[in-house]
Amino acid sequence: MDIIKILQEELGIKRGQAETTIQLIDEGNTIPFIARYRKEMTGSLDDETLRTFYERLLYLRNLQDRKDAVVKIIEEQGKLTDELRKEIEEAQTLVAVEDLYRPYKQKKRTRAMIAKERGLEPLANVILLQKIHQPLEKEAESYINEEKGVQTVEDALNGAKDILAENISDNAKYRTYIRKSTWDYGKITSLAKKPEESSVFEMYYDFEEPIRKIAGYRVLAINRGEKEGILTVKIEPDQQKIASYLANQVVTKKNPNTTKFLLEAIEDSYKRLIAPSIERDIRSELTENAGTEAMKVFGKNLEQLLMQPPIAGQTVLGWDPAFRTGCKLAVVDPTGKVLDTVVVYPTAPQNKVEEAKQIVKSLIKKYGITLISIGNGTASRESEQIVVEMLKEIKEPVQYVITNEAGASVYSASKLATEEFPNFDVGQRSAASIARRVQDPLAELVKIEPKAIGVGQYQHDMNQKQLSEVLSGVVEATVNKVGVDLNTASASLLEYVSGISKAVSKNIVTYREENGRFKNRKQLLKVAKLGPKAFEQCAGFLRISGGDQPLDATGVHPETYKETGHLLEQLGYNLEELSSEGFREIGRKITDYKKLSRELGIGEITLQDIVKELEKPGRDPREDLPKPILRTDVLEMSDLKPGMKLKGTVRNVIDFGAFIDIGVHQDGLVHISQMSDKFVKHPLEIVSVGDIVDVTVLSVDEKKKRIQLSMK
Repeated sequence: MDIIKILQEELGIKRGQAETTIQLIDEGNTIPFIARYRKEMTGSLDDETLRTFYERLLYLRNLQDRKDAVVKIIEEQGKLTDELRKEIEEAQTLVAVEDLYRPYKQKKRTRAMIAKERGLEPLANVILLQKIHQPLEKEAESYINEEKGVQTVEDALNGAKDILAENISDNAKYRTYIRKSTWDYGKITSLAKKPEESSVFEMYYDFEEPIRKIAGYRVLAINRGEKEGILTVKIEPDQQKIASYLANQVVTKKNPNTTKFLLEAIEDSYKRLIAPSIERDIRSELTENAGTEAMKVFGKNLEQLLMQPPIAGQTVLGWDPAFRTGCKLAVVDPTGKVLDTVVVYPTAPQNKVEEAKQIVKSLIKKYGITLISIGNGTASRESEQIVVEMLKEIKEPVQYVITNEAGASVYSASKLATEEFPNFDVGQRSAASIARRVQDPLAELVKIEPKAIGVGQYQHDMNQKQLSEVLSGVVEATVNKVGVDLNTASASLLEYVSGISKAVSKNIVTYREENGRFKNRKQLLKVAKLGPKAFEQCAGFLRISGGDQPLDATGVHPETYKETGHLLEQLGYNLEELSSEGFREIGRKITDYKKLSRELGIGEITLQDIVKELEKPGRDPREDLPKPILRTDVLEMSDLKPGMKLKGTVRNVIDFGAFIDIGVHQDGLVHISQMSDKFVKHPLEIVSVGDIVDVTVLSVDEKKKRIQLSMK
């Protein structure tokens, strides 16, 4: 199997690119490092392509290992033919390899095995040859053997039928055909176990759809309904088509003595052995495909959420709303330090609204609060009402924002939060997190297990190991895209930096606490367990402002500092004068990148990247994205009327649409059909989490708490 050729064709890249990328991966380089600092070698493959490349490389290597193992096992049994070896070698998937291996696999004791032990294999073989000139009952008489448990002619024929059924079931060619036929012409159906009972799965109570057409989110919904004992799910193939295919393959001669018997063996083989196993395979493939698609959507949503622009320079009041236990508040200064915490009880059952307002007003005066960040959980709506009323009563210019608090409770109860705020209770930690999420969403959200952030569909029904890998990959890519301040980053943020493990991230923080601020990137080599390879992988993504080396504040990698120095000299710049403003005109001074890159001894793409960094050092890519909507007033669901035009924030994107926060407690749904006048294959083509969009209200159902919106 030529792995390089397969990767080359699948990803539409050159052979040289594939070879070099494999070499870089095998040398232990991380995907973010390869994507950012080895563009010359990979031909500028981006982060997403490299991750797909890496996943496929692992799959294909596992496939090759499995082929080798299967060939070895069959060879040891003395049953490997040249034809079989070729078939295994040419198999494109693990399923195909397992089909070919099936007849040689150690099985539990089957009916066919027992029949063979009773000496009935020759009878099965002779029936399969279809050359018998007497009734089968007569043929079977000579196989009666009471000692071996074959008491009657019927016993002999049943045993022969079991052997034939298993042989048909073990035939890889037949299975491949049946699997494809079921996929292409079969349908998936679901029925309610108790149709009279209402549930969220009602649209699947009497449901059917062609297997090849069913959308991933429907597969995951049906799976969940089945798991919860509400639905019965079946795969229904075109049985007529499969039966006639098997009959044509097995019944090769017109023989009145054998045809009926062989058709019975085919039916038994299909119903008892093939169909249940193909159904399992297809359900599993549907779930895997749906999971892969959902993970992509989930990953895209997570990336957008992590990339939300920070609201810098504000003192924020984090408000964790609740009813009975009161609303927890935390005041956080612009650096993220918690200045004060308090509990107020403006919501039911206490309803101490005036008291709560006075406390918040005094906090605003005392700390100069400019922004209130209200979590969107239970009692958020009621808290928002109180905040809006209070804002109308004060002179200070304070705004508020509704913040997605998904995962805040997971974080506040975690070991990490306990270490960070040992003297706070769970509510106080949650309020601090809700405030910090606005100041720097990325730094705060990396503290939470990615799948708890909750911006996807059915994340709990997916392969959890795979989901964690995909989402950790997204967090890693985002953290490295943004870059990390080495002197302020938490251990949880540092562990997502290319080349840095959990243990090393803690060692960096310990080193910083013991020795003070890092003055240059080279100091990283003094950190315990951070060797030259880890330094190479991480250095370019870690920023130091106001240190010994101005380039440490940029994304320029230390391996090209010398060349960068020569470049600046040649163009008449002084490195010491490099500030956060950068050398804005530097790009215009270069007329021939090719020539200059040869003179400096670096690649042309690397030179372009260096120039970009010098023009805008340490630029935060999040600056270009839409800022959260800050509000001072509130809408009720009853205020909404069809035809109203509003601005909203995309909270979540799913396969059939997007949920939009329009400032009322309930997010509205823009169905995929209402996103554009042209055909939209997936909502992600149009919107991402965090986007600010203009919407029109189509309908409002207060009873069901449903708001239908349109972006057309």
